Parts: sequence; structure tokens; C-alpha cells
Amino acid sequence: MVKRQLTATGCLVTMLVTAVAAAPPGQADDGYTVHPGESIQKAVDAAQPGDTVRLAPGTYRESVRIDKPGLTLRGAGERTVLRPPAGRAATRAAGDCGKDGNGICVLGGPGHRVADVALRSLTVEGFRKSGVWASGTDRLSVRDVTARDMGQWGIAQQESVRATVRGNTVTGNGDAGIFVANTVDEEGGALDTQGTDIRGNTVTGNRIGITARRVRHLDIARNDITGNCSGVFVVGDESRPRGGDLSVRGNNVSENTRKCPATKRLPALQGVGIVLTGAEGTEVTGNLVRDNAGDSPMAGGIVLFRSFVGARNERNEVTGNILLGNKPDLANRDTATSNHFTRNTCRISQPAGLC
Repeated sequence: MVKRQLTATGCLVTMLVTAVAAAPPGQADDGYTVHPGESIQKAVDAAQPGDTVRLAPGTYRESVRIDKPGLTLRGAGERTVLRPPAGRAATRAAGDCGKDGNGICVLGGPGHRVADVALRSLTVEGFRKSGVWASGTDRLSVRDVTARDMGQWGIAQQESVRATVRGNTVTGNGDAGIFVANTVDEEGGALDTQGTDIRGNTVTGNRIGITARRVRHLDIARNDITGNCSGVFVVGDESRPRGGDLSVRGNNVSENTRKCPATKRLPALQGVGIVLTGAEGTEVTGNLVRDNAGDSPMAGGIVLFRSFVGARNERNEVTGNILLGNKPDLANRDTATSNHFTRNTCRISQPAGLC
């Protein structure tokens, strides 16, 4: 009789353990908590606008797609890590998000932007394309996220407005650490980002630190941009409206002396601080730009460079920057006469007289 009771108890324990292992993410009043081994995507799919999906410390082998408004995905900082799925799981990786090689995707649908999604305190690493990829978003907030060792971009967005990208660490990515564009799939005039704010990020060891391509009305401020092949790129072209009408201010852009080979779009990069190419109405002010030196045709502290389709920089203001040890500190390699260099602290310029 005792033996039969023990056997029944053992079966009950086995059933309980099995049930716990197969359980979905735990639900709380304001969202869900996910633990390693559970599906983040299932929790996101079950969540409602306004909910928070919390990720317990640990490693998660999956991609995540968010396409509903008002959702927060929150981890435990460096202790919560998303990595690419392996084996058969890779073919089921959050639909196109994972198949395209991205870690976290925030995606609006045709004709509408998904609004008020927040990503907080987590690490994304080792994805083939982007760590965070956003398309068609409004008021996306990315804070305290580490995005490292991506094949292309660390944190990237297109066709998105009023984003906040603050206090993140982006390192070791194959192209730009932070990338903001109108669209990556076609030509077209610059997008009005309506005040996108890229602020207080640590950007190191990437091909390019921060790229703003064919966009307008955003602020790149107080970022620490060091040890890349190039620090900041502001890119426009002949399309209308032109890229620009934005600010690059108060950043530390130093020692971006890594060597990166040429691509189809750009020459080899080394020693490039802040570059404006084909841009208009951009304010570059109050930056500390030092020790950017290399062999690239774009090398120098702050450089105006005519775009590769022949569009000139126009009506840009480079003022009140401190430039030390760059080769050269300031360079105007364009032919437009409407750009102004004033009150900069520097020693060497091309042509002479800009300092």
C-alpha cells in the first residue's frame, strides 16, 4: 500500500514538472514574464497594447516581431541576451524578421505606423543583419539596449518618425552602429523624422558610428563616438527634399582610425570624424572632434564632401567646435559657397583659413 502511494506521488510530481516545462510565459496584471526556454514571441502575440513583456535574465535563441502599438519589451540589461536561433528553429524565427537576419523587428503595416513601442534594458548580438530593425513606426523608444556584432546595423530604422534612441551601446557592427533613413529599398526625397532624437549613446568599433541618410529634422547629440572607421555621416543627394536641416551637436567624435575597405557605395574609410555629403541646412556645433586621421579621401575632423552623384553641400553651419589632432581638422572638399565655418578651435584646415 505504501509502495502504491509513493508511485502515485511520483507520477503527480512528474506531471507537475512536465506542465511547468511546457507552460507559456507567466501572465501578470500588466503583461507577461518570460524565462529562458520560453517563447518571447508567444508572449508578444498574447500581449495587449499597454502591456509589458519582461524578459528574465538568461539567453534567448530567437527573433521577435512586434507589430502592435503600446508594447514594452524589457530585459535585465546585460543579463538578458537575444541571439540567433540555431538549427531548425532558424526557419521559424518570427517570420520575415528572423528569416531576414534581424533580432528584434518593430513593424508598421501598409498605410499606418505602429506607435509607442518601447525596447528597454536588453542585449542583442550576432544577428546576420540588424539587432533592432524598425520600419513604419511612430514614437519608438530604444533605451539601454546593447546591440553588438551584427552583420549590418546595430539599431536601424526607416520610414519612421519621432523616435528616441538614447543611452544605448552599439559596437562591432558591420555597417552603421545607428542608422536612420527614409527608406533602404528605393530612391526618393528625404523623410521628415519630426524630431527623432539620437542622444547619449556609446558607439564604438563599427564601420560607421551614426548614419543619417536622406532624413530631415532630427538631433544627434551628446553621443560618445570613438574607435570606428568613421564617426558620423549625414547623407543627402540630388533628390527633393534634400537630406539635412538637422543638428549634430555636443558629441565626442574621437580616434575613429579603424580601417575599413571600400564598398560599392563608399571608398575605404579610416580617420573620418563628421562628414556631410550632399546635405543642406545642417548645424554642426559644439562637438569635440579629435585624433581622426587616416588614408581615406574623406579623412579629417569635420569634412564637407560632394556626394557621389554630384550633389553639393549647401547652407550648412559648422560653428563652435573644438578640433584637435585631426588630419586635417576642417576640410571643405566641395565647391558650394553657401557653407559657413565660424568660431571653431582648430589648427589645420583644407583649404587654409577655415580655422
